[in-house]
Amino acid sequence: MDFSNFKNHRLRWGLDILILGLSLYGVSRWSGKSEHLSPAKSFFITNMAIIQQSVTSVNHELSGLYNNYLANIEASKENKSLLNKVAQLENQIFEFEELVKENKRLKKLLQFGKKQVKRPILSQIVGWNSSSHFKVLRINKGFKDGIRLQSSVVTSKGLVGYIYRLTDHFADVLTILDANNKVDAIVARSRSHGILEGYEQGKILMKYVSNIEPVILNDMVLTSGLGNLYPKGVRIGRISKIERESYSVTQHIEITPSVDFGNLEEVIVLIFPDRNKKDKEWETLNRPLQIGSKN
Repeated sequence: MDFSNFKNHRLRWGLDILILGLSLYGVSRWSGKSEHLSPAKSFFITNMAIIQQSVTSVNHELSGLYNNYLANIEASKENKSLLNKVAQLENQIFEFEELVKENKRLKKLLQFGKKQVKRPILSQIVGWNSSSHFKVLRINKGFKDGIRLQSSVVTSKGLVGYIYRLTDHFADVLTILDANNKVDAIVARSRSHGILEGYEQGKILMKYVSNIEPVILNDMVLTSGLGNLYPKGVRIGRISKIERESYSVTQHIEITPSVDFGNLEEVIVLIFPDRNKKDKEWETLNRPLQIGSKN
């Protein structure tokens, strides 16, 4: 039984009993014969009728108010239910939008990777070395996935770094923000050559650029392809600061990376099918020349 309805009925019954009692009292005072009412009886009947009318009106108003109260409660419940459904739909829309964004990012990465090598390996970042300020990151692919040491790591926006340590299922990337990562680079516009290394506050320093080289702010810097580590023409960043000192033969050049390391989620590892062969040839060429050797 609905307790709220029971209380409503009790209220109405009480008012109805009061009206009935007043009515019966009036009837009991009526003799059943036509008579001329005295002023006292007329006054009594008139006032009783007014009271009965008031009680009936109050009964209707209370009943209406109570019904409205119950209707408001039901409406509130329905409103909460609708709000919950709206929240669920908003969450589903958010998840869908995130999937769309991720799909676009991955598609762009794969398209970029295919332009660079025959077999790009898409990887997700699973960890950062928090003490290194984005200088070292960890990805969810390793040796068994085809990753090899010194493989270049990029995004569609530019160079990230290279693989310097790996296990069967994970690999660590030394990013271009680390001072130990030396990158042979050129300025795209002037073809000025220099060596890049991680600097401070997320910047990169371009060293060994002569004071006479015509580099300017906002020049794009690319990998040169020298050194047998990074492919040629990968974007690194733009020149954001230049200082030329009269006592120095080189310029102080700072570069802002093209890659936003703070919001990096996925990367492409560039795998060259003949990398091992090239490495061996490179090592052979780097051996000291033996004077007088027959070979």
